Amino acid sequence: MINCIIEQTNLYIDEMPKKERKKYGQFFTSKETAMYMAGLFSIVEDKDTLTVLDAGAGSGILSCALVEVLQSRKIVKKVSLTCYETDNNILEILRNNLEYVKNNAEIEFEYEIITENYITSQYLDFNHMIGGNPEPKKYDVVIGNPPYMKIPKDAPEATAMPEVCYGAPNLYFLFASMGLFNLKADGEMVYIIPRSWTSGAYFKKFREYFLTESKLEHIHLFVSRNRVFDKEDVLQETIIIKVKKTQIQPEEVVVTSSQTNHDFENVTELRAPYDVVVSGAGKYVYLVTDKNEIEVLEKLNKLGHTLPDIGLKMKTGLTVDFRNRDILRDESEEGAIPLFYSQHIQDGIVKFPINKEHEYVVTDQRGLKQQNKNYLFVKRFTAKEEKRRLQCGVYLSKNYPQYDVISTQNKINFIDGLATELSECVVYGLYVLFNSTIYDSYYRILNGSTQVNSTEVNAMPVPKLETIQEIGRKIIKTKDLSESNCDRILEEYCG
Repeated sequence: MINCIIEQTNLYIDEMPKKERKKYGQFFTSKETAMYMAGLFSIVEDKDTLTVLDAGAGSGILSCALVEVLQSRKIVKKVSLTCYETDNNILEILRNNLEYVKNNAEIEFEYEIITENYITSQYLDFNHMIGGNPEPKKYDVVIGNPPYMKIPKDAPEATAMPEVCYGAPNLYFLFASMGLFNLKADGEMVYIIPRSWTSGAYFKKFREYFLTESKLEHIHLFVSRNRVFDKEDVLQETIIIKVKKTQIQPEEVVVTSSQTNHDFENVTELRAPYDVVVSGAGKYVYLVTDKNEIEVLEKLNKLGHTLPDIGLKMKTGLTVDFRNRDILRDESEEGAIPLFYSQHIQDGIVKFPINKEHEYVVTDQRGLKQQNKNYLFVKRFTAKEEKRRLQCGVYLSKNYPQYDVISTQNKINFIDGLATELSECVVYGLYVLFNSTIYDSYYRILNGSTQVNSTEVNAMPVPKLETIQEIGRKIIKTKDLSESNCDRILEEYCG
């Protein structure tokens, strides 16, 4: 059955321009991925009727895959499927495909297609509002490949789910939230979604809802970013998750990985402690791939503090240079102050000037100026292939006594004191942390992108301030800013 449905889907993809499908955030699941996802469910044996929800069903690939898996296991007698789909371009194909499954399945199969908006049609129920159904329909299992599409903050779908929305929402996590709402207690949900929700401030409310109402049981990672969706040019870090709607936290999360969506027979498996994978006040999800990464998380999580806890904070550089061209200068002049870029971070220290264009600014805007005091500068962007994600440099105000204020371009971050100026020892101590192998590894596990996000760094575990000061004194004495020396010094404190 699945081969026939894939064939019909491919005909549709060939005929329907990608631009048109992008309006719906529509990317189709491959046969192999669909069968793998369907196989993740732990269905209780001898269940009479299994109720299934597939929201944003597309051509019905996932639903068909689940029916194939269930009939091969011979553990249910009947499948009752509910699909949501609003794209008129594919509705007829979905109906034909589900009718084909009904006529060819070896188990009893019934289906319903709902053409209402999946989110807005249920917002009264989700928010427990007057007029909503006090006992909305719930399903044994939920399977989905939701639409991947950013929507405005005031879009009807976003305003329908304020509990999980913050900042710029995306339809995929609204679908995941509603899917969980539609699930019975102890029911299971398998979704293929981007990894972006696993960290950062934008997804905090979603993580709090999702990981409070359910518990992660399985995560599948794809090593190759562009080999997840067939016939699609998608550079999106995508994962498959399986969650159970329960308050009982499992001891472990199964983390599997494959190179692409075509080699599920070569899956590697790792079992990681749940509180290592889901950790911290922000409920970040750490996508570990081996035992060394588990060890990195366990070592640093013992430290127990964050930068804000000890009176420090990472902030983003102040000046967006291309929006302030009129104030940029190539050379110093009266009233000009330095504008520091990531290129000024060289071999662990900040060097200025370097004869770079636009490395000075002349401005009266207070928001573009900061005190000339000690900082640790950290690059915000690095290339995917670079050895290190965290690249930093020590900035000492005493090296630039002629300036009261300076500016930083917004492609660097800087660590500052919340109430008091950082001592030289503290700046060097922070350098040891952020230039070490273990901190770089920690950040890579936390964030799959090439951007160093200040919100995430401020949530990372660090030693207490006195310890950072002590670490700084040690590296100052050695006069060696190499990564290996940072590792050696830090080993004493989180070995």
